[in-house]
Amino acid sequence: MEIKEEGTSEEGQHFLPAAQANDPEDIQFTSIQKIPNEPQLEFILACRDLVAPVSDRKLNTVVQISVIHPVEQTLTRYSSTEIVEGTKDPLFLTGVTFPPDYPIYEETRIKLTVYDVKDKSHDTRSFLGCASFKVGELLKSKEQLLSLSLRTSDGGKVVGTIEVSLVKMGEIEDGDTDHITTDVQGQKCALMYESTAPESLSGKENLPFMNAVLRNPVCKLYRFPTSDNKWMRIREQMSESILSFHIPKELISLHIKEDLCRNQELKELGDLSPHWDNLRKNVLSHCDQMVTMYQDILTELSKETGSSFKSSSSKGEKTLEFVPVNLHLQRMQVHSPHLKDALYDVITVGAPAAHFQGFKNGGLRKLLHRFETERRNTGYQFIYYSPENTAKAKEVLSSINQLQPLIATHADLLLTSASQRSPDSLKSSLKLLSEKTELFVHAFKDQLVRSALLALYTARPGGILKKPPSPNVSTEEKSTQHDTPQLRRQDSIPHHSDYDEEEWDRVWANVGKSLNCIIAKVDKLIERDSHNEEGAGGSSSKDGEADHTLEDSITSHPREDWYEQLHPLILTLKECMGEVVNRAKQSLTFVLLQELAYSLPQCLMLTLRRDIVFSQALAGLVCGFIIKLHTSLHDPGFLQQLHTVGLIVQYEGLLSTYSDEIGMLEDMAVGISDLRKVAFKITEATSNDVLPVLTGRREHYVVEVKLPATVFESLPLQIKEGQLLHVYPVLFNVGINEQQTLAERFGDVSLQESINQENFELVQEYYSIFMEKMPPDYISHFQEQTDLKGLLDNLHQNIQAKKRKNVEIMWLAATICRKLNGIRFTCCKSAKDRTSMSVTLEQCSILRDEHQLHKDFFIRALDCMRSRQTQGALNESDDPETGCLTDNKPTSRHFYPVALLLVSSHLLVVWLILSLALLLAKYQ
Repeated sequence: MEIKEEGTSEEGQHFLPAAQANDPEDIQFTSIQKIPNEPQLEFILACRDLVAPVSDRKLNTVVQISVIHPVEQTLTRYSSTEIVEGTKDPLFLTGVTFPPDYPIYEETRIKLTVYDVKDKSHDTRSFLGCASFKVGELLKSKEQLLSLSLRTSDGGKVVGTIEVSLVKMGEIEDGDTDHITTDVQGQKCALMYESTAPESLSGKENLPFMNAVLRNPVCKLYRFPTSDNKWMRIREQMSESILSFHIPKELISLHIKEDLCRNQELKELGDLSPHWDNLRKNVLSHCDQMVTMYQDILTELSKETGSSFKSSSSKGEKTLEFVPVNLHLQRMQVHSPHLKDALYDVITVGAPAAHFQGFKNGGLRKLLHRFETERRNTGYQFIYYSPENTAKAKEVLSSINQLQPLIATHADLLLTSASQRSPDSLKSSLKLLSEKTELFVHAFKDQLVRSALLALYTARPGGILKKPPSPNVSTEEKSTQHDTPQLRRQDSIPHHSDYDEEEWDRVWANVGKSLNCIIAKVDKLIERDSHNEEGAGGSSSKDGEADHTLEDSITSHPREDWYEQLHPLILTLKECMGEVVNRAKQSLTFVLLQELAYSLPQCLMLTLRRDIVFSQALAGLVCGFIIKLHTSLHDPGFLQQLHTVGLIVQYEGLLSTYSDEIGMLEDMAVGISDLRKVAFKITEATSNDVLPVLTGRREHYVVEVKLPATVFESLPLQIKEGQLLHVYPVLFNVGINEQQTLAERFGDVSLQESINQENFELVQEYYSIFMEKMPPDYISHFQEQTDLKGLLDNLHQNIQAKKRKNVEIMWLAATICRKLNGIRFTCCKSAKDRTSMSVTLEQCSILRDEHQLHKDFFIRALDCMRSRQTQGALNESDDPETGCLTDNKPTSRHFYPVALLLVSSHLLVVWLILSLALLLAKYQ
C-alpha cells in the first residue's frame, strides 16, 4: 500500500535556509569522503519517550526517511524502517544506507517522519512527529550521534526524541545486549550495524575485476544478538551483473561463426546424387535463415544500454531470449563476535527457459526425447546416427580445426631450429610436434570416420563398392617418402569404382609413419653432431692412427645442412595430414547433414531453443564462478580443489510440475546438464578489459577469466599454466507453490522425482572424486569438520521418501554444496517471490545454525529481510519488475511483500482471494 506522506516538496523547503532554497546554483556542495565502492553514508535510528495519541494505546512505530535535495529543492521518500510493535522506545532493526553513486552531500537534509501504524493489513497509520538534520551535522557531531526532538506538523508540540547514530566503516562496537530487556513481541529487537569487508574483498587491485561483473548494489545493514547476548553484525547486498548481456553476446557470436563454417563445409562436400544434393540445398537454405536470425538478435542486443539485467516482464521478448531473467548476486556478510567473518553468496536467476518459444509441446527434455525417437525410426531417405555419434563427429571436426594449424606451426618451428643447428631447440620443437601429431592421429581411430567415408561414397553419383587388394607400405619405403609421389588432392574422396575401403587406413597411418621418419632423422642428425663434437674435442695425445680415423670420418661426413635434411620430410607430413583432413572433414560433415536434413525446420528450432536455454544458464554460471573465485583467492584449499577436482554448482529449483512450469523445468534440466560442456581457464589480464572471453563450439566451451597480475601470480602453478578447470552442475527441484499442490493431488510429479534422483547420483560421483583426489591431510581435516557422508545419506533418504513439498531436500543440497566450496543458485519462474523467500529463509537459518542467532530473533529477522517497506514507497520506474528495461533501478527482490504460505494450501487460496479483492478495489 502507498504510504500517505503528509509532507510536500514545498514543505521540504521549510527545512532549508532561504539562500539554499532560492539560489541553489550559487552554493558549492561538499562531497562526503568515502571508500571506493562502499556506501557513502549509513546510520541507524532509535526513538525515545514517544507520546501516544491515546494514553492507553501501545504504539506500533515506523520511521519514513526522506531526502531533501539542495539542488532540486524537493523532498523524495527514500526508505522506511520496519514496524516495531508495542513500545514507546523502539529500536529499529533496519538502518539507512546511501549507495556510492547516490547524489548526497554534507548540505543534503534528511527528514525523519514517525508514524503510528494502527492496522498493518490495511496500512492505516497516523502521523506522530518529524525531525530533520543536515548530513554535515551528523558527520561533525560529537560521538557522531544526533538526538533530535520530534515535533508535530505545525512545529509546536514535542512528541518524543529520535536518535541518529552514524555507522563508520570498519568500526566495531563494544558491549553486549543485556540492556535490551523488554518483552519479545513488543520490543526485543536489535540495532542494525555496519559490517566491514574482509581484506580479500576490499583490495584495490581487485576493484576493476569485480566492477566488471557487479553493478548497482543495494545494501541493507543489521545487528542481531547472539544466544550469549553479544552483537552479531550483518550486511546484506544484492547486485546486478553486467554478464547478463555480455555472455549471451559472446555466445551468439560463436554460434554465428560455427554455423557459417558448417554451412561452408556443406557447400564443399562436392558432387552428390540428386537426392542428397536436394537435401543439402534445403538444409543450407534453412541454415542461412538461422544465421540471419542470430545476427539480427546480436545486433539488437548490442543496442541495449542502461540496465544490466532483464526483468521478468521482458522474459517473453524475442530479442532478449538469450538473456537470463533477473540475474543477481545475493550476498550476506556476517561478523560474529566469536567466529571468523563469513560470506554467503547465492546467485538468484529465473529458471533458464525459452519463454518466447512457449511450452505448449513441453520443454527440451521431452522434445529432444521425442525427436530422437522419431529419427531412430526414420525411413530410407536418411542415415541414422545416434546423438553420441553426431557429437563425436562434431568433436573430431573441432579437433581437426584446432590441431592442423598447431601441427603446421610446430613443423615450421622444427625447421627453424634445424636452420639454426640447435640440438636443444630441435629436441624441444620435435617434442611439441610429436605430441600434437599423436593427438591428431588418435582423433581418427574411431570407427565413425570409416563408416562415414563409406556412407559418403554411396551418396556420390554412381558410387560402387569394391575391395581391391591393398599393397603394403614398408618402413624402409616410407623412410624415403619425400621421394614417393603423393596422392593428388582431387583423389582425396573416391569416386565411382575407384573406392578402396582399406585406403583410408593407409592414408591415416601415413601421418604417423611420416612423424616416425622425422623423429628418426632428427635423432640421427643429433647423434652425428655429438660424435663430431666429441671427435673435435679429443685429446692431442691420441696416437696418429686415431687422428687418421677422425680425419676420414669428417671427410666421409661433411657438415650436414639439417634444414635440407628435414624439409622434405616436413612437406610429406603436411601433405599426408592434408589428405586425412580433407577426407575426414567431408565424411563427418556428411554425418552432420543427416541430423540437419531430418525434420526441417524442427531440428534447427530445437537447436535454437537449446542455445537460448544454454545461454541463460551459462551467463549465470560465469557470474557465479567469477564471484566464487574472487572471494576464495586467499584460500589454498579451495584453489587446490579447483584444479584437482573442479567445482560443484548446485541449482535449487522451485518450479512446480504443473502447466507451463513443467516445460520450464524440462528446459532448465537440459540447460544445466549442458553446462558440463563448459570449462574455465584463468589468465593474466594485460589491459583494463577484464571481462571474460568465451571460445569453443556447441559441444565444448572454454571461458577465459582474467585476473590482475598481482593476484594471478599468487595462484597455483597448474592454474597459471592454463589447466582447464571443470564444473559439475547439479539440479534439485522442489515445487512449493499452490500449483504444486494441484500437481501432487491431481497431476504427475515423476519429472521432479527423476531429476532429483539423477542429480543425486551426480553429487555422489563428485563426492567420490573429491575424496579420491584431494590430499589425505586435507581429507582428514575435512572429515573432522563435516559429516558429509551423513548429509548425503540423509539427502538420499529424503529423495526416496517422495514426500510432498519436501523442502528438506533443498536445505540438505544447499548445505552439501556450501560444505564442498560449491556455487549456489536459487531459481524459480522469474527469480522473485519464491526465490526471495527461499533465500531469506536460508540466510536466517545460517545465522541460527552457524552464528548463534538468538532464538527470539529468528522470525523478526526473517520478517525484516522480507519486508518491502524498508525500501520505502517506490515509483513504478523504480521497481525492477514494472519499469522498462533501460530505466529501472534494482530493488532487492527479497523485499517483496508476498507471503510464502508453505504450510497449508487453504491459506494460499485465502491469500489469493484477498489479493485479488485488493487489486480490484485499487482500480475501481
